[in-house]
Amino acid sequence: MFSVYVPSEVSLKKAPVTDASALPENAVWVDLVNPSGAEDRAVEKLAGIAVPTREDMQEIEISSRLYIENGARYMTATLMCHSDTDMPRTTAVTFILAGHRLVTVRYDQPRPFAVVEAKLARNCAPGITGEMVLMELLDAVIDRCADILERVGADIDQVSHEIFEPNNERHGHAKQYSQILIAIGRKGDLTSKVRESLVSIGRLVTFLSAVVEGVKWSKDMREQLKTMQRDVASLTDHASYLAGKITFVLDAMLGVVNLEQNNIIKLFSVMAVVLMPPTLIASIYGMNFKMMPELEWAHGYPMALVLMLICAIVPYGIFKWKKWL
Repeated sequence: MFSVYVPSEVSLKKAPVTDASALPENAVWVDLVNPSGAEDRAVEKLAGIAVPTREDMQEIEISSRLYIENGARYMTATLMCHSDTDMPRTTAVTFILAGHRLVTVRYDQPRPFAVVEAKLARNCAPGITGEMVLMELLDAVIDRCADILERVGADIDQVSHEIFEPNNERHGHAKQYSQILIAIGRKGDLTSKVRESLVSIGRLVTFLSAVVEGVKWSKDMREQLKTMQRDVASLTDHASYLAGKITFVLDAMLGVVNLEQNNIIKLFSVMAVVLMPPTLIASIYGMNFKMMPELEWAHGYPMALVLMLICAIVPYGIFKWKKWL
């Protein structure tokens, strides 16, 4: 499937295409989503480029992601998908600038594409080109990463509050502990994916800044590229900070779990020590020897009960005095 966008006065409209071999010549942006072989060939004929395959887009070396071929600039970045769900993932997206036409190749639905499509359908700059569409897409991608990091930061603050809140009673709530650990793990995974995306976008913006030196781009677009570089650098630092904070919160949560386990073990140990003397007394007088002088006592039974009670209270009192409980 693919979409073709052509300029229409002050907006960018999606052109109806019934035949892949008859693409409009004034197309500014061609968006390929899970393209077929026929669609690849039609776009290659229109733009005079070679559309990379999905396997080519998965390559991680820089030389396979950022390069120039036959005058066209190929740039592949890793973008976030489904970040609002419990199963966020990343996808490779290739941006191809051929002349003043932009071709995007993707196999998923990153949200910035829908945002930019709706924005340009309402209003766009006169004489819009593929370079301008690319800048809009990159700006939307960076904004999306910033929004995700802001949400992760707020969620981690909430988790931290739940862990360190002094009045929060969680004793014995194993289910709540597991939910907190799962939440921390998901936020850590999401943060690492966002950081991976930011690193790839930063490389793309740096590459684009280098290749436009010999291209007549407007001063505003060059300044926008510099702003993007600064934004990506700051967001990458913030993602690293959040990753460190997540690690700290995870260590704190594991420490709380260990403390709770130690308290449980301490409780069992104290109970064993408190009950040991009464158990010893009960064992002695529970023996079935015939010659036991205490068996003839009239008040032997209540005396044994009192003695067992005293032997239980004394160790408990000592533990409280030593502040071991």
